[in-house]
Amino acid sequence: MKVAIVGVGAVGSATALSLVERGGSCREIVLVDRDTARADAVATDLRYAAPLSPTVDVRSGGYGDLTDAAVVVITAGINEKAGGATDRSERQGRLRLLDTNAKVFADIVPRVVAASPQAVLMVVTDPPDPLADLTRHLAGHDRVFSTGTLIDSLRFRVQLADRLGVRPRDVQALVVGEHGTSEVLLWSSAAVGGIPVTELLTQDGLPVEDVRKEVENDIRYANITIIEGTGASQYGIGAVSARLVEAVLRDERAVLPVAAYSPDHQVTLSLSSVLGAGGVQQTHQPAMTREEQRALDKSVRILREAAERAIAAGTA
Repeated sequence: MKVAIVGVGAVGSATALSLVERGGSCREIVLVDRDTARADAVATDLRYAAPLSPTVDVRSGGYGDLTDAAVVVITAGINEKAGGATDRSERQGRLRLLDTNAKVFADIVPRVVAASPQAVLMVVTDPPDPLADLTRHLAGHDRVFSTGTLIDSLRFRVQLADRLGVRPRDVQALVVGEHGTSEVLLWSSAAVGGIPVTELLTQDGLPVEDVRKEVENDIRYANITIIEGTGASQYGIGAVSARLVEAVLRDERAVLPVAAYSPDHQVTLSLSSVLGAGGVQQTHQPAMTREEQRALDKSVRILREAAERAIAAGTA
């Protein structure tokens, strides 16, 4: 199967590398970028690594090369550093990038759909959720989802595992809502081996409220912390993007916190989503406390305003 990545910056390149390293999920990767020399160079570099993985052909190309792509991953646009979204006191967070990246998507999405009308479209560019709403509007179909809060949920699991001295893969913890500052960490259902995380923290003598504040701060601003050290948050989201592509290509029906349009909420947001062929097949809202529900309602309001803004900017 063919996978295309549109936008070969830090995140697009990391996604391509993760797809090559995972191996077996696709046989062809096409890299498209307005900077054709960059796309050529990244494709060439990855081709030299490809013999170490199951058979996969990596090449650069144009929109015409997207024909028959099963999944198109969109990572094009400005990132937080270039867009001035690295101030922790900025309430908008990634939404600061919305107007600029909506215009980028207004150019890209129609070209992608014209070349590959059957493809599933996965939005990675920040802010991914309102840009997925715009993509759905421009594409005219529902085979659209964003990476949502999967990366945030993984960060939640890692932070809890560090404090509890267990493996992150043994921690069950979800983040829902916006991939951004209004995201909602579901502490009420976070558990290890069926034991509530808050109970385990108490048993270990850790101050639960202090830990909660530290963890939430670390997760909400993890991207900024990474950018301050490296200039771009790329490897985690690259691995996430490759994993999601794999779930679609294999029709896994994997339950993951990715974002798709919710008729109930009338906006794209992350809930517990069933991901397989065609993209998100079902969504389910996890059980949550009243406090968590209020926080989710606030996140929905923010996302609805952002979606309206994205569609206005992308169709002007």
